[in-house]
Amino acid sequence: QAPLVESGGGLVEPGGSLNLSCVTSKNLFGASNMGWYRQAPGKERELVATIDTRGDPNYADSMKGRFTISRDHAKSTVYLQMHSLKPEDTAVYYCYANIVFTAHQYWGQGTQVTVSP
Repeated sequence: QAPLVESGGGLVEPGGSLNLSCVTSKNLFGASNMGWYRQAPGKERELVATIDTRGDPNYADSMKGRFTISRDHAKSTVYLQMHSLKPEDTAVYYCYANIVFTAHQYWGQGTQVTVSP
């Protein structure tokens, strides 16, 4: 089983909303800062948001006010709520886990988000 499994991507119109989820094992979740990156066609992968083990979030400037990252320890899941989506938000969104004490990273397989009329 893949260490990180994303879901929730899809097609949405501009101005719409999507909620992404990323579930992992309890052990990995508890030991890791979690986050989301995205990669659009022809572009480098870029940070969307991160959340540390205490639940403190950090956002890329262009996502502030539109995206919300959260984590649920009971479900070992990190979420990304996306609102007011724009065509330029179209990308593959990747979940990642960064183990605090080793800095080892795990990546999900990615989920496609397409914002189009």
